[in-house]
Amino acid sequence: MNILGINYIFHDSSACIVKDGELIVALEDERFTRDKHSQKFPVSAIEESLRFANMTIEEIDHIALSVNPGKNTAEKLAFASKLNGGSKTFIEYEFHRLRERHLGFWTWFHEHFPDDQAKKPEVHFIDHHLAHIAGSYFVSPWDKAALLSIDGWGEWTTTWMGVAEKSDIQCLNESVFPHSLGVFYSAATEFCGFKPNYDEGKTMGLAPMGDPMKYYNLVKDMVKISPEGQVKIDLSWFGFQTLSGKLCSDKFYEYFGPAREGNSPIDDNHKDIAAAFQLVLEEKVLEICEILGQKTNAKHLVLGGGVALNSVMNGRIIRETQFEDIYVMPGAGDNGTCIGAAYQLYNGMLGETKRYHHIDPYMGTEYSDDAIIAALKDAKLKYRHTSDVFNETAEMLSSGKIVGWFQGRMEFGPRALGNRSILANPTLPGMKDKINAEVKHREAFRPFAPSIPVEDKNIYFDIEVDAPFMLKVCSVHENKRDLIPAIVHVDGTARLQTVCEKTNPRYHKLLKAFGGLTGHPVLLNSSFNVMGEPIVESPLHAIRCFFSTGLDALVIGDFVVEK
Repeated sequence: MNILGINYIFHDSSACIVKDGELIVALEDERFTRDKHSQKFPVSAIEESLRFANMTIEEIDHIALSVNPGKNTAEKLAFASKLNGGSKTFIEYEFHRLRERHLGFWTWFHEHFPDDQAKKPEVHFIDHHLAHIAGSYFVSPWDKAALLSIDGWGEWTTTWMGVAEKSDIQCLNESVFPHSLGVFYSAATEFCGFKPNYDEGKTMGLAPMGDPMKYYNLVKDMVKISPEGQVKIDLSWFGFQTLSGKLCSDKFYEYFGPAREGNSPIDDNHKDIAAAFQLVLEEKVLEICEILGQKTNAKHLVLGGGVALNSVMNGRIIRETQFEDIYVMPGAGDNGTCIGAAYQLYNGMLGETKRYHHIDPYMGTEYSDDAIIAALKDAKLKYRHTSDVFNETAEMLSSGKIVGWFQGRMEFGPRALGNRSILANPTLPGMKDKINAEVKHREAFRPFAPSIPVEDKNIYFDIEVDAPFMLKVCSVHENKRDLIPAIVHVDGTARLQTVCEKTNPRYHKLLKAFGGLTGHPVLLNSSFNVMGEPIVESPLHAIRCFFSTGLDALVIGDFVVEK
């Protein structure tokens, strides 16, 4: 059985192929089109997925889409009719806009499967939050778990709470638009001068630099959590439920002052706003988790939706709730819903009992040595082949060089996890500022993440669980902070990636080689891109990024290019 999973209706368009229960390939369209967070129908991702899986479109038996445009049509319009003014207009506009965009799928479908074609795949429409959370559950390591999905909004649902045991999934309750923790946080993102719905990670990174208590009482009263776990937002502070074009209302600006514009300096007020919204988000989600824990008595939590990318929040869930561990898919945002839709279909709807554990994020394309050599020759570059890529790269890193590391299959999701990464020596105090200024060309406050072999994590970091997808923030042990300063944030924390030898033997071997030279098997790991661009996909993308930034060396497979 071959399933093509597709996400495209909102943002971060993507596609995947599941064959007899195995995830063969998963790709984000932006990596090929270079249109970051693409909202277009993922033609390139579909074509590349089929090519990588060595399939034709005619071999697809089922198509699972992570949206259900016909769900509760009457209820949605009835809901809008009860609202006033701008809110009613906004919801009706969004409803018809999404239905119109959905026609893009049918245009593609009929091009590939004309009416007179005998065999056509069966098309399935999966509720957006089921694709987020039920699909994530089916690829988690657990047969029983509490389920929580939080995002901006997906088909009007903004928060979805449930519980699963084997193939039985039960929804406990939902919150609906405009009562959204995701957009609540996006409003602060917009106020701080970042792009809402895409740059929330910047708000999270800015938060530790502010005073959360300056505005805490005002911000915490904007959100209430009911005894059942439902979200209620005081909409007087916000404009996202209208067509005003701003996520914040006039009242917001009256109390908090002017929003940051463009690339103007970030002042203390913006830092304090980020800090308050981050703290309140964490506290409200912890409230929901406590309710969910009481209702389910589950030991594990599966977390999905774009808000699940807030790794600081995730760290607190692990430390401060009854849940022993959480599973967050590496593509927790809309990009991962192509995988979620495919597995909700496979396990949840078709009743297949075989389970796939999505612990390996390296589900993308890869390039042969011949393809790498061809790209290097086309670029007229001097390069050399090395028979000891790990020790040579470790030596460059230990000497302070910044290296573009392009290896094996591309990662799925927004985090570079050691195959499309920019690597550096975290023991050098000035390395963070150097990479932000000369390589990434981004804001100076932005932190960098550490990678460490999983067996060494407790030597440096206060965390009891694994963190393979770089989605859990933990404290760095106080006696280690001065030893690896380039990856320690201002509050003494780090967004950790633990690397397993079985999952990524090449990156694991590099970490060990670096540890052998420096005494510290920890590397600074950032995505192989510059600000505003997607992570590199091909050798050509890697070469372009190498020569347009302050990278010192490019290690691509077993080939080395230096400036």
